[in-house]
Amino acid sequence: MRSLHTANTSRAPDALNALAACCIAVLLTACGVAPTRGPDMSTAPATDVRSETATEQGSEVAIYALDMIGTGYRFGGKNPEAGFDCSGMVSYIFSRAAGLKLRGSAADMARQGRPVDKANLRPGDLVFFNTLNRPFSHVGIYIGDGRFVHAPSGNGKVHISRMDNPYFAPRFEMARAYFN
Repeated sequence: MRSLHTANTSRAPDALNALAACCIAVLLTACGVAPTRGPDMSTAPATDVRSETATEQGSEVAIYALDMIGTGYRFGGKNPEAGFDCSGMVSYIFSRAAGLKLRGSAADMARQGRPVDKANLRPGDLVFFNTLNRPFSHVGIYIGDGRFVHAPSGNGKVHISRMDNPYFAPRFEMARAYFN
């Protein structure tokens, strides 16, 4: 997907940009729906009740995250030109899309924001996983419909994964919200 937010020397025709914007809008249509609650989905008190509707900032973060799909992976990477690691991608997107400074590792980011029950995820929330046998070693941006955008080292590119993915589901640790 061509970048809608970063400068490109080769721009897609206006029709292609309009089509990409429509595809993103259709993709986010299901974002207000929380994933089905399963036995392992409780990560915050049961009293955590949030509106299922995405906030404006959360939607902006989710759209910006979708625009980064296909960006290369690079350990320690903090921008699309050099490539991203998971926390570098989150930091970059939150700064550009919402003006919010989230810095440090995935574990550092997990100490910020407020806990969210997995059943109450909204676009723009962060989801944390234990992928390296240490807590909060991977982070992604929830985009709705049980999916998140992340920069895994495994396939070398930013992409979408599902929360119920056989690899990620048992490694899920918590979710955090950064917007009201």
